[in-house]
Amino acid sequence: MNRATIDQLLHDTTSSKRVPGVVALAATDGGTIYEGAFGRRALPDGAPVNQDTVFWIASMTKALTSVAAMQLVEQGKLTLDGPVSAVLPALAKPQVLDGVDGAGKPRLRPAKGPITLRQLLTHTAGYGYDTWNAELAPALDKLGLIRLPRNEDELARMPLVFDPGTRWNYGINTDLVGLAVEAASGQRFDDYLRDHVTGPLGMVDTVFTLSDAQRARLTRVHARQPRGGLAVTDWPVGMPPGYCMGGGGLCSTGRDYLRFLRMLLGGGALDGVRLLKPETVAAMGQNQMGALDVLPMKSADATRSNDVELFPGIQKKWGLGFLINTASAGGRSAGSLAWAGLGNTYYWLDPTRRVAGVILMQILPFADKEALGLLDRFERAVYAGL
Repeated sequence: MNRATIDQLLHDTTSSKRVPGVVALAATDGGTIYEGAFGRRALPDGAPVNQDTVFWIASMTKALTSVAAMQLVEQGKLTLDGPVSAVLPALAKPQVLDGVDGAGKPRLRPAKGPITLRQLLTHTAGYGYDTWNAELAPALDKLGLIRLPRNEDELARMPLVFDPGTRWNYGINTDLVGLAVEAASGQRFDDYLRDHVTGPLGMVDTVFTLSDAQRARLTRVHARQPRGGLAVTDWPVGMPPGYCMGGGGLCSTGRDYLRFLRMLLGGGALDGVRLLKPETVAAMGQNQMGALDVLPMKSADATRSNDVELFPGIQKKWGLGFLINTASAGGRSAGSLAWAGLGNTYYWLDPTRRVAGVILMQILPFADKEALGLLDRFERAVYAGL
């Protein structure tokens, strides 16, 4: 591994203020092969970023939630293909958005089938995020709902944008997986993760609610400005968890998240601690959506996200918690797993080449051009050094 080459590209990108600060790590079966930290926690003159810097990882939470759910599937407490209403009764009668009436009020109709855990894990259940679904924000407003349900009544009334199992759409699905984990385990979701995922792996800085000491190591969220610069923005990070947290909300460090990826690379085990069976991990990384494809995500909120299509031109699938590229891309092999967080945090796991990487930045909106460019250069440099 040519560490100096990667150091230089990270240093150049942060010193030119194209990104404020970055932590990047990579590992193989043998352990960590690269780690670097450059830039500042807050521009223009915040504390330097280091390997102990805490980042808001947002939807990188989804991978941990998926592991938690699959632990309960192994135990027979959850089932992939039975109606998830068995543990979440509020989902027994889902309703689908069907246009608006003459007064502009959303029309709803009963869904044509039940929602399953497999559909939630693959984002084929029908739920959306208003960030990438323009019809959702006005519909939720008319229905007296917000983007995430806060109680059983709101959960029951949260509309789908299509019938379960009929297409792919990125949405609040994994938040509801977190609720299923709570219901099946009898524990609060954050407690379950601590006791069964992050705790056993020694991920001591991967939490929903930051301690004072962790908050002192937290990097600030920056907003990309119209002329390309960056400015610190207020963004609620590390607050006590609310009702639905399986899809986002965690904070972590690069070293913590790399331990999680190494566990998956190890077939569910790391340093003598086993979280999942090898066959379960293998299934999580296989296409679980059949003939459906992952679709481009068109932004409906430019402050949160740009349009998103990772690996354009390549057919993409979804496993039980992960994006799967079906052809090689950016150095990674076909069949590699990946996802990201809203603040431009990214990871990938390549089961063929036996390598995983994570790169953490803190910029809005998501799919920032500079952040994606740095991810690509970092990834290619990692593969070049294998």
